[in-house]
Amino acid sequence: MAGHSKWANIKHKKARADAQKGKIFSKISKEIMAAARQGGSDPNGNFRLRLALQKARSVNMPNDNITRAIQKGAGEVDGVNYEEIVYEGYGPAGTAVLLDILTDNRNRTAGEIRHIFSRNGGSLGATGCVAWMFNRKGYLAVAAADADEDELMLQALDAGAADFTADDDLYEIYTAPDDFEAVKEKLEAAGYSFTEAEITMIPENTVEVTDLDDARKVVSLIEALEDHDDVQNVYTNLDLPSEVAEALANE
Repeated sequence: MAGHSKWANIKHKKARADAQKGKIFSKISKEIMAAARQGGSDPNGNFRLRLALQKARSVNMPNDNITRAIQKGAGEVDGVNYEEIVYEGYGPAGTAVLLDILTDNRNRTAGEIRHIFSRNGGSLGATGCVAWMFNRKGYLAVAAADADEDELMLQALDAGAADFTADDDLYEIYTAPDDFEAVKEKLEAAGYSFTEAEITMIPENTVEVTDLDDARKVVSLIEALEDHDDVQNVYTNLDLPSEVAEALANE
C-alpha cells in the first residue's frame, strides 16, 4: 500500500496540471454521465454520482458542465452512450496495470490502448490477467501537516475504517467500499479534509522499482494511458522508493 500513496502524489501533481488545461473536465463529464445513466440524476440516491460530483467540484468544474453531463446521462437530452470496460495489462519491470475505460467505440479504444502499451514497453493482457492482484476499497488521504497521527487513527478506526497507514507526509485510511461514505462523513464532521477521497483498486502486493530508468518507463506508460480520453482510472502495483518518486516528480 505504500506505493499507492507515492504514486498518488505524482498523480495529483499531474491532475492539477490537467485541470488547468481543462482536460480533466472531459473525463469527469463522462463519469458523471455514466453514473447518472446507471443510477439516475438524483445524487441523494446515487452514491456513484455523488462521488463524481465531489470530484468535479474539487477541480472547480463549471456548474453548467456538471448539469449538462447529468442531463445527458439521465437521458434528459441527447448524448453519447458510453460503454464501461476494464482493460488489464503489464508494464515494464514486472508491474501490473488495471484500467477503467469509458468509450463510445470499443474497437477504436482497444486498438489505441494496445498501441500505448506496446509503444511504452508493456503489453495489453487478457481479461483477468491482473485483476486478481487488486481489491476494491475506499481510500482517504490526509496531509500529515493537517492532523495528529494518533488522533486521526483512533477517529478513523472508530468511524469504521478497516486500516490506517502513515507514509512520509501522508496519512492513508482504507475502508470497505460500503463503509466509505460513512467514514468520510464522520471524519469531515470531525474537521478533517482530504487530499484524495475515492473508491479505488488497491494492490494486494506491490512491485518495488528502484532503478530510475525502469521507473521512468513505467511512469511514462501510466501517464500515456492517463492522457487517453477514454481512460478514467489507472491502477498499478508500482511501488516507488521515496528518492525515486521525488526524482520523477521533479523531472
